[in-house]
Amino acid sequence: MSVYLDNAATTFPKPDPVYGAVEHALREIGVGPGRGGYKRSLAASRLVFEAREILASFFGITDSSRLVFTHSATEGLNIAVNGLLKPGDHVVTTTMEHNSLVRPLYAAKNRGVQITWVSADRNGSIDPAAISAALRPETKLIALSHCSNVTGTIQPIASIGDTARKAGVFFLVDAAQSAGCMPINIMDQKIDLLAVPGHKGLLGPQGTGLLYIAEHVDLSPFLLGGTGTSSSDTAQPETMPEKFESGTLNTPGIAGLKAGVEFILKTGIDNIRQKEIKLVSLLLDGLKQLPRVKTFTAYNAESRGGAVSFTVEGIDPATIGFHLDADFDISVRVGLHCAPMAHKTIGTYPHGTVRVSPGFFNTDKDIAFLLDALRSIIH
Repeated sequence: MSVYLDNAATTFPKPDPVYGAVEHALREIGVGPGRGGYKRSLAASRLVFEAREILASFFGITDSSRLVFTHSATEGLNIAVNGLLKPGDHVVTTTMEHNSLVRPLYAAKNRGVQITWVSADRNGSIDPAAISAALRPETKLIALSHCSNVTGTIQPIASIGDTARKAGVFFLVDAAQSAGCMPINIMDQKIDLLAVPGHKGLLGPQGTGLLYIAEHVDLSPFLLGGTGTSSSDTAQPETMPEKFESGTLNTPGIAGLKAGVEFILKTGIDNIRQKEIKLVSLLLDGLKQLPRVKTFTAYNAESRGGAVSFTVEGIDPATIGFHLDADFDISVRVGLHCAPMAHKTIGTYPHGTVRVSPGFFNTDKDIAFLLDALRSIIH
């Protein structure tokens, strides 16, 4: 029996239509959009347009041209941070962030941007009042993850979005652990910038992602080059989304991403969310029965996503991960999960935790198998 429980990193397996869509784009289309007037290129352009439309609708975006395709949420966060912030600006963020946001912010700090890090509690929860209290007259941006990749804690982004809007501050949300698993609506949650990976909850291939940029947000492009439009101009186009889509797009990946979102719509995001809650609850109930185990997550099932971190007193997380893989063929993540500040916040630095993240295609039996394996390792 082989069990994959690292869906917070990359969801696996993908729905069958995702594999089929990628192969179709590679075999039957084979080219990128906007690079010719012949049938194959037009087919690629049509596919990308349809994907952009369905993804925009999925996140409540009324103008699909404001949705930019990227190769990852990391790229989207870099575009947002580097394209928006200038020396003297102030950013409010949290101690639960992934390095995909932390490192661009640290680079911005070196350029003269001021940063306030709002501390979470030991379960990874952020108090919206603390975000509000950190605002200054020069604050330009509130930036944080919707759901922690370490503790799975869901942050109250609707409340924080209200705070940002009332203060006239832009709101950037890293939806790496939430998009596709729980509803996100940029209008309801007052999101100005939304960075999303394609290969996690949206069930698409690696090398895909998107960034939503609200019309009132003026960003400088991160990458300049060929866009298939305005070819006679030496300046980068100002039109959207071409302004931020230099180079040939990952058409097969976008085809797979489109199929992934279609699967979510057909299955129902509420059904996906309820299965995630069920599997995580089973996991946490089982972990509570094991000796010397300490879990780090929100207490309320509705306040946590699909990632569960735990430690075992007296055993290094890396040792547990090694035995799960070598002896039982169970895939989990161990260590700091690219979020060292989060581990410092919850008290698990420098060794980190064992992270288990069930996905939609996992079963109750997978969780039971994992718990049995842990019993034999801990004994």
